[in-house]
Amino acid sequence: MAKNSDNDAAAQPKRGLFSRKPKAEKKNKEPGRLKQIGQVFQMTRRNDPMVVWWMALAALAVIAVGLVIGILINNWITMLIISIPLALLAAMFIMSRRAEKAAFSQLEGRPGAAGAAMSVLRRGWILKQEPVAYNRHQDLVFLAIGRPGVVLVTEGPKSRVRELVTSERKRIARVLPNVPVHVINAGQDEDQTSLVDVSKEMKKLPKSITKLEVSAIDKRLSTLTANRLPIPKGVDPNRVRPNRRATRGR
Repeated sequence: MAKNSDNDAAAQPKRGLFSRKPKAEKKNKEPGRLKQIGQVFQMTRRNDPMVVWWMALAALAVIAVGLVIGILINNWITMLIISIPLALLAAMFIMSRRAEKAAFSQLEGRPGAAGAAMSVLRRGWILKQEPVAYNRHQDLVFLAIGRPGVVLVTEGPKSRVRELVTSERKRIARVLPNVPVHVINAGQDEDQTSLVDVSKEMKKLPKSITKLEVSAIDKRLSTLTANRLPIPKGVDPNRVRPNRRATRGR
């Protein structure tokens, strides 16, 4: 046994006095920040070729303004140095906005897109991952709870989802008679809200309840979901999500 241990020790490479210990390779290592930005840029350019020109225009506009101010104060070199990083920020802001639209454009027409449009909301909202109502046409109704109250986001023609919304309102009224219920119809029709604007419309709703009441409402509504039927085939909201890296500029 001693000989085997000596042989194993001799087979291992010797490490110098000041050399670092080898680091274990990380599994599923996430790409670096610059690589993430590059991936977002490539995705955006595929769906929106004009993004390059908009980014360049924003950067040049910031630099031009900086130079004009520098000439007026007789210190254009300093203003140019200040303007360059600001120009990069302006270009990144334009890319993030265009990337957001590109990400949502890829979701148009896919089952669960309305739920994905809600997923960009963060603090102050409780989002139900699964649709709370649907029909045989795969028209869906998603639910969110926030300071405005209960928000129902529909997916499908208004004429078909109207019955789903009415039924869901009645179910909510049985346990929460005094909580306001808002409805946002997501879609591409003229009387609907586009996917990219769903979260914005939800944030614009007037606040009528407190943060503590949000949690209490969530617990009360959980009683309605105990006997829900399973999600129809072909609808998996967890797999339909916009690129979060592309929407961080919001």
